[in-house]
Amino acid sequence: MARIIDVVQFLDETGREIVHREPPGGPGDFRLGSQVIVRESQTAVFFRDGKALDVLGPGRHTITTANVPIISTMIGWATGGTSPFPAEVVFVNMKQFLDQKWGTPEPIAFRDPEFGMARLRAFGSYAYQVKDPQMFVNVIVGQQGIFTTDAIADYLRGMIVSKFADLLGEQKKSLLDLPSLYSEVSAGAKANLADDFGALGLALLQFFVTAITPTDETAKAIDERAAMGAIGNMDAYLKFKAARALGDAAVNPSGGAASTGVGVGAGLGMGAVMAGALGDAMRNPASSNVQGGGGGGGATATPQTPQQIQMMLDNLDMRFANGEISEDTYKTMMTKWQQRLKDMGG
Repeated sequence: MARIIDVVQFLDETGREIVHREPPGGPGDFRLGSQVIVRESQTAVFFRDGKALDVLGPGRHTITTANVPIISTMIGWATGGTSPFPAEVVFVNMKQFLDQKWGTPEPIAFRDPEFGMARLRAFGSYAYQVKDPQMFVNVIVGQQGIFTTDAIADYLRGMIVSKFADLLGEQKKSLLDLPSLYSEVSAGAKANLADDFGALGLALLQFFVTAITPTDETAKAIDERAAMGAIGNMDAYLKFKAARALGDAAVNPSGGAASTGVGVGAGLGMGAVMAGALGDAMRNPASSNVQGGGGGGGATATPQTPQQIQMMLDNLDMRFANGEISEDTYKTMMTKWQQRLKDMGG
């Protein structure tokens, strides 16, 4: 014959368990006269045949017709008040569970008005408390079959992430603006989740969004776009690059690139290709931009238009200011090309 349970109680030494079933393995043999001890921070729900018969508050409860009328009436009618009957007690921790963590296990697709489709992760914390022990036990323990604290936490996190993803999808701001909206998003998520927590017998006390971050792929795409933005005026940038190529070839006609097998003509040709994209100011630069010259058979780059010469002069100013060429070279080249520009009527 199974042992009769005379006293049942539960002491949570960790302070983290939300629900705990006694006996842990399933229903045990109770009888009228058995006692249930409920501590100050607990509520106990008495079950028989999967049905919640009564809710017991803090104190010592003896299963009798006087102390627990609902239990004793239903059990006494079936057993005559003397025979053992299978039952179980589910203890519910009534304290506030603070600093509970939530996060998105998978990135959330987000339609960004600036970057297009982005994938985001979100993290935060929340706090809750059991408000209706019998409803909580019926829904979570009865319907879901959950008895472990970790399983309840997973269940709540899944519910939070689902609601948060819906709320995030309603945002019309860029992901770069989301950090300034954490308070608003947190308040909106808390309001959206209140009824869902209430349907479980819980009260959602606090909800916080601590981070909304892009995935590595999205962050890389944002960095690339930011780098393009840092360039600024693309037309001016291309003109600068073309002027640099022309100036380099003019200052060093037979060294550097030529000695490595690339050749000044190839270097100037690259600059001409870049300059060709600039429009009328650099139209047909490659038609005769390299002439034969003295000085040991080297090639001398010869800008063909006033615009090309002016770009090269600007490049010489910049290189002299940066200390890349000597003062003598700077004065010689400036005098030469200023005169050329004057001859062209520039």
